[in-house]
Amino acid sequence: MPLPYSEKVLEYFKHPKNVGKIENPDAKAKEGSPACGDMVTLYLKVDEKTKRITDIKFESFGCASNIATGSIITELAKGKTLEEAKKITWKDASEELGGLPPVKVHCSVLAVDVLKAAIEDYEERHGLVKEHVKTTKEIVLKRLKHVMNPIVGLDIVKTNIVNDVNVKEGSISVSMGIPRDNQFSKNIEEEVKERLKRLWDIKKVEVTFDEE
Repeated sequence: MPLPYSEKVLEYFKHPKNVGKIENPDAKAKEGSPACGDMVTLYLKVDEKTKRITDIKFESFGCASNIATGSIITELAKGKTLEEAKKITWKDASEELGGLPPVKVHCSVLAVDVLKAAIEDYEERHGLVKEHVKTTKEIVLKRLKHVMNPIVGLDIVKTNIVNDVNVKEGSISVSMGIPRDNQFSKNIEEEVKERLKRLWDIKKVEVTFDEE
């Protein structure tokens, strides 16, 4: 039976706004998993002086609700300051679209999560994080849960690819349970380093693989 999508959801699905990729973005984030059918990548351009979002685009892999919520979030955030954009909630997105079927509410949550992750990425890149918490193994694992295992489309922590994480003063070492010659090892290594290298108190990130 077809899901009861509102006319506005269908309109944003058929004619989404701000779709695409920003070259050399000031910030970017990716949330979700193709395994569950929904994934969004978000790109930001931000005015350095006013901290206002001047451009925002998204790429979506998912259903009508995923595309529609990604689109509406970009519309809601564009032109706002980072602090204003942080206040956008999943309920704002859902209400703006005229409501979502209960089984698709998670799409609005995903859209807001990726917006907040992109803002966090910008703040980390530009040294704007107000409260510095010392990096722990738990913090590292939380970030690694956003790195996908391309083989199954789930994160590398859930799929037990991460053997161990060791955090020492100024450095992180991550031991992976796949061999270096695995077809996806290079991509995983690059994304792990990208996720961890901007932690304020970390200067070195090392990723090792089985048999190294």
